[in-house]
Amino acid sequence: MGNALRFLHGHCCKPAAAGDSDLLGPHGVSAATVGVSALAHDLFHFEITSQVPEGLSKHVVSSKNAQANWYRKLLEAWKEAKPPPKAPEEAARLVIQTLKRHQKADVEGLLAFYCLPLVQVSAGIPTSLPDGVKFEMQTLPVDAKAIPDGDTITVYVSTTSPRESSCVPGEVQIATVQRSKARAERNYGRADALHKKIIEAGYRVINIQNDEILARKYRIQLRGIDAPESAMPYGKEAKEELANLVQGKCLRIFVYGEDRYGRCVGDIYSNGIFVQEIMLKKGLAWHYTAYDQRWGTRNMGKGGSSKASRVMGFTKS
Repeated sequence: MGNALRFLHGHCCKPAAAGDSDLLGPHGVSAATVGVSALAHDLFHFEITSQVPEGLSKHVVSSKNAQANWYRKLLEAWKEAKPPPKAPEEAARLVIQTLKRHQKADVEGLLAFYCLPLVQVSAGIPTSLPDGVKFEMQTLPVDAKAIPDGDTITVYVSTTSPRESSCVPGEVQIATVQRSKARAERNYGRADALHKKIIEAGYRVINIQNDEILARKYRIQLRGIDAPESAMPYGKEAKEELANLVQGKCLRIFVYGEDRYGRCVGDIYSNGIFVQEIMLKKGLAWHYTAYDQRWGTRNMGKGGSSKASRVMGFTKS
């Protein structure tokens, strides 16, 4: 966390050239750094000095003491975010979710101070397992190639997790050990053949930051929604939105069962965001009652964008 903030701090704190004062953002750094980098810069500064940015009081209604409380919460939330926000929308969601119990005027003022968008956020992760959940999984980062459309993804779960560690087939364990030995001996042909055997068994060895992890493959159908196929109108937009929400993220998934294709049917949370809720609110999916009778989910799409009137013209059953 400290390194990430220091990297951004170095880019944000370069002094402005003479005559550039009119290009400064409201927080005192150049307009080019307004947004995620500026917020990271100010969190870094707050971590060192416990001081909130000058000029923030012009945008919010609460006192300096209250502002310091916000920055303590935001700093903690930023540290816990994996990965930290990179896009303005991600930073805005972090601010809104972290300060959701604070005054609306303060939250909107803080977003305006950093020129961050006022985005829609989900209800957040349930504090206890919802009724009907059979198990929960924590995934490895999602690959872009694992997102074929707007309501299906392929994920991998590390076999070091308690649920997975006890059910790895013996032949997969043996093949994994043999593959590691073959690679150490630079016998890459044999290593590739063994990896193919592992893949055929529903597993894969994934390299993450130079660390090889044996992981189990799961195909996930997003519970409660049905998005257009890629070739259908708005199919491309649905796929792109789902990719924006999950690509590169470690997901938390509540699994309710399997569909007739052998896919796990589940609720997906990405950095605390309820993915299906965002897809419905943006009008990029229908409510699908075959696996979900939640009235709250059905109503999410109402009042959406103009695209919703076309994509969400009916509720599937």
